[in-house]
Amino acid sequence: MRRTLCIAICAMGLFAICSTSWAGTPKWFKNAVKTSNHQLLYMAEQLKEVQNKAYFPRTLKADGSYAMGKAQDWTSGFYPGSLWLAYEMTGDENLAKEARKYTNRLEEIQYYTRNHDVGFMMYCSYGHALRLKPEQKDKEILVNTSNSLCQRFNPEVGLIRSWDFGKWTYPVIIDNMMNLELLFWAYEQTGNSKFRDVAVAHADKTLRNHFRENMSSYHVVSYSVPDGKVESKGTFQGYSDSSAWARGQSWGLYGYTMCYRFTKNLVYLEAARKIAHFIMENRPSEKDYIPYWDYNAPDIPDAPRDASAAAITASALLELGGYVDDHKLGDSYIKYAENILKQLSSSDYLAKKNENKGFILKHSVGNYPGKSDIDVPLNYADYYYLEALNRYSGLKKFN
Repeated sequence: MRRTLCIAICAMGLFAICSTSWAGTPKWFKNAVKTSNHQLLYMAEQLKEVQNKAYFPRTLKADGSYAMGKAQDWTSGFYPGSLWLAYEMTGDENLAKEARKYTNRLEEIQYYTRNHDVGFMMYCSYGHALRLKPEQKDKEILVNTSNSLCQRFNPEVGLIRSWDFGKWTYPVIIDNMMNLELLFWAYEQTGNSKFRDVAVAHADKTLRNHFRENMSSYHVVSYSVPDGKVESKGTFQGYSDSSAWARGQSWGLYGYTMCYRFTKNLVYLEAARKIAHFIMENRPSEKDYIPYWDYNAPDIPDAPRDASAAAITASALLELGGYVDDHKLGDSYIKYAENILKQLSSSDYLAKKNENKGFILKHSVGNYPGKSDIDVPLNYADYYYLEALNRYSGLKKFN
C-alpha cells in the first residue's frame, strides 16, 4: 500500500494545514494559491453590496451579476468550503472569519430532508469548520444532518432517493455518491452502524446499475417501488441517455475512491481505477486534460469545456494514487492530476485578480441541455480545485 498520500489524510479525510511559506513550490502553484486567496476575499467584499436573502454565490448571470442561492440550494456549502480550504493553505484569518460566517448560515439545513445533497451542503462547510476551527455545536450539527439524509433512504429499494421531481418513480443520480462521505464520517464519530449500512447499500447498488461495460456512467437510474428493480437508465444533464456526461464520470471516480478510504473494500478500489482509466483514455488530446461537458457531445471540438469536472477528477486522482499497490500506476494518477491542475492554473482557466467577480476558475458547465450555467464560473469548480491544490500540497510536502 502506498503511503505517500495516505499518511497526510487527517481524521476528516482531508489534509492537514500547510505552511504558508511554500518553500520550493512551483511558480504555478504559488500563483494559484495567492490568486485563489485574493479572489475569495474580493468576492466576500463584493457580496456585502448584494441585497439578497439568498446568501450563497453560485455563479454569474449573463449580465455579470451574481446568481445567488439560498441555504436549501445544493451548492450552498461550496463557497464557505472554499474559504476554509484557502484558509488551510494560507493561514489568512480573514478567510476563516468569512468561512465561519457563511458556514453558520447553513445551520438550519441539519434538519432539511428535501435534498439528498445535504452532504455537499454541510460536510463541505461544517466538516471543514470542525476540522480547522471547531465550535461546540459543529459535530452535533453534522450528526443531525446525517440523520436527515438517512430519511431519504428506502430500505426496500436499497438506495437514497435523489430527486423529488420529474417523471421517475425513484430517481438516483450518480452525483449522490458524493453525499455518502457524510454518512461514513457519522458512523466513525458515533459508532451507529445505520450510517455505514445506508452508505454501503447505496454504493453497492449504484455500482451494479449505474455503469456500462467501459465504466462510463449513466446519470439517472430510476427504480420501481417497492421491489427496487431498475425501470430506466438515462440522463438529465448529459447529451443523451447513452452518453458519458463529464461531471458524472468525475462524481463516480471521487465517490468510489472515497468509499474505499472508509471501507477498504477492494471492489470500490477496482471501480475507481476503471473509472479513472475511462477518463484518462478519453481526454481531448495527449496534452489536454480538461474534458468537454460530455464525452460524446456532437460538436466536439467546439463544445464547451467543464473545468468543474476536471477539478473533481484531479482531487479524486490525487487520493486514488495513494491507494494502489502498483507504484507506477499510482504515480500515473498523480501525474495526470498534476497536469489537470497546471492547465486549470493557466490563464485559460484561472481568473485574474479582481475579475470573474471573485470566482477562481472560468469555463464550467452546469446543465447544458437545460441551458443553465454554460461556460461560466461555478462555486463547486472552485471548491474542488482548492481541495485538489490542498491535496497536491500535502502530497508534495511543501513547506
